[in-house]
Amino acid sequence: MDTGITNTAELQTLHEIIAAAHARLDRNMWDYLVGGTGTETTMLRNRLALDRIGFRPRVLRDVSAIDTSGRFFGHKVRLPICLAPVGGLDFMGDGGGITVAQGAAAAGVPFMLSSVSERGMAAVAAASSGPRAFQLYVRGDGAWMDDHVRQAVDAGYDAFCITVDTALYSRRERDIANRFAKPWRAAAGGMEFQAALSWDDIRRFKDRHAIPLILKGIATAEDAVTACGIGVEVVYVSNHGGRQLDHGAGAIEILPEIVAAVAGRARVMVDGGFSRGSDIVKAMALGADLVGIGRLYCYGFAAAGAAGIARVVELLDIEVAECLGLLGLTSFAELDASYLRPAEPVTVPHVHSAFPLLTLPRSSPLQP
Repeated sequence: MDTGITNTAELQTLHEIIAAAHARLDRNMWDYLVGGTGTETTMLRNRLALDRIGFRPRVLRDVSAIDTSGRFFGHKVRLPICLAPVGGLDFMGDGGGITVAQGAAAAGVPFMLSSVSERGMAAVAAASSGPRAFQLYVRGDGAWMDDHVRQAVDAGYDAFCITVDTALYSRRERDIANRFAKPWRAAAGGMEFQAALSWDDIRRFKDRHAIPLILKGIATAEDAVTACGIGVEVVYVSNHGGRQLDHGAGAIEILPEIVAAVAGRARVMVDGGFSRGSDIVKAMALGADLVGIGRLYCYGFAAAGAAGIARVVELLDIEVAECLGLLGLTSFAELDASYLRPAEPVTVPHVHSAFPLLTLPRSSPLQP
């Protein structure tokens, strides 16, 4: 695969990056990236929930210096975001997880490597000079998990993440309609271990390992309370980008319930449809400590490799600074829910409804 666009400064908006990615990805990988499960209702609700939030700006404040930075396990990072774990990276651009690690480091943000990456955690860590976490799909017993934790610690990962919303693998009908058998799942086995995963396994993890634990896929206050009681360091609110349970609620709609339940006992991360700087600001106003970015950075990766990922983050940074400044704020520390209000959506939600200027050729009958 060629390296894509060589001068990312030419990409002046996020929708231009999406268009460039569409031009470089084949139909199977494009539909895999933009699709959800079943009717794709959960995916659509991710955007709808974000669009139902408006702003309450304050004026006549000195916003001549704005700090958009965040924190990630003791690291100061450019934005309070993390590049979320994504499967199939090796089929989106050269270098897979290694290139993503390099792009994250260049952008000054953390990333989370998926265990289904074809590049091993040690190789990816060696290519990274920035903060990072490792995400695991459980495909073995307790000893198998312990071995992966040891490898992550030895490779210098700052945290370990277990995904908990994939007890069953969902029917992603775009892939089925395309008869697309995902290569990175061809040899996958051990799904019975993920299906049998329980809170006892999380207690065992906390009893045995000191590395901070992230639980990805929490969607109720009840589960957030249980996680905090066990000592989980990060409660990660996620519906898998609308790719697991159909007819779920939008992720940001769930966020306040989780923040209230956690009550400061753990950090709170959220992902699901976050596509613009204003989306990040909304999540932070509702109590998130970190926002996961998934599809969006994959577009940058497909368009222009590590430089494309860095350009996505750069444009998000510009958007975040603009949003904070126009709200009358100079940092996230000043932000709270008083800057938000209910609002009526003005667009029909879809995976790219945050990009009204985006026009794509209809290479697929399923394309949004």
